[in-house]
Amino acid sequence: MATLTVPQVPVSPHDDAIRLYKAFKGFGCDAAEVISIVAHRDATQRSHILHEYQRMYSDDILKRLSSELSGNLEDAVTLWMHDPAGRDATILKKALTKNLIDLEAVTEVICSRTSSQLQYLKQIYHSTFGTYLENDIELQATGHHQKILLACLSKPRYEGMEVDREMATKDAKALYKDGEKKLGTDEKVFVHIFSERSRAHLVAINSFYHDMYGGSLKKAIKSETSGLFESALLTILQCAENPAKYFAKVLNKSMKGLGTSDTTLIRVIVTRTEIDMQYIKAEYHKKYNKTLNDAVKSETSGHYQTFLLSLLGPNH
Repeated sequence: MATLTVPQVPVSPHDDAIRLYKAFKGFGCDAAEVISIVAHRDATQRSHILHEYQRMYSDDILKRLSSELSGNLEDAVTLWMHDPAGRDATILKKALTKNLIDLEAVTEVICSRTSSQLQYLKQIYHSTFGTYLENDIELQATGHHQKILLACLSKPRYEGMEVDREMATKDAKALYKDGEKKLGTDEKVFVHIFSERSRAHLVAINSFYHDMYGGSLKKAIKSETSGLFESALLTILQCAENPAKYFAKVLNKSMKGLGTSDTTLIRVIVTRTEIDMQYIKAEYHKKYNKTLNDAVKSETSGHYQTFLLSLLGPNH
């Protein structure tokens, strides 16, 4: 469920393009006006604005926004203006660039998206940047972490709700046998099961694992694996069970302690606003006893704060 508030009477992209052009004109950009438009348009409307602006002014609005805005506001708004696959591709390219390597972001995106989203993302990545996503991952990720990311990208997974209970029981046994039961872990088994099974199937494995061995699969992952490989497995499992709860945790972590990880804050809010932000807000409130809006408000300021709060919708 989205949190985006859009005008009840649709505004024409033609009028939006004119308003944005005026906001860019003159000395300094009218950031408040830009936010009042783009933070209240859905993906289709934003796409129409992009095309209309190009048609009317022979100008790329993404480049224009980049030159008119700065800092966190620029990052958030330009990312927001992309369509979902283009946005994911942009996040991944930036995170896989030599001086800016952020393998946590790469892990989050690849391990939290559905199989069909990943197949489309690979195409967009290649057509936008001229390189294959798999090649860029091979260059920057290593070991079992690299293997699980590549496996998720290469293996199409079933996305329905049907589960083969017998197979799920077998998988739970295999994970126990090659994990907690033996000295040393057979990571290949974890890579195989976590990259090829559907979300519903993983939830069933988790349940059988608990019933048969008394412990949770999550605890087993934490005790048997480490680093980014552990993080990838946990992301896949948590997004199979409850993606909103997973993203609420990621958001809390980004605002915890001294300083805020604005990159993470922007990434999660912008990519989830039109998917499940209403659920993320509910999970956040349940777990941390305060609203996500209040948390974001205390960690941000100015136009950047206004933009993120606009995407989050009413504070309740």
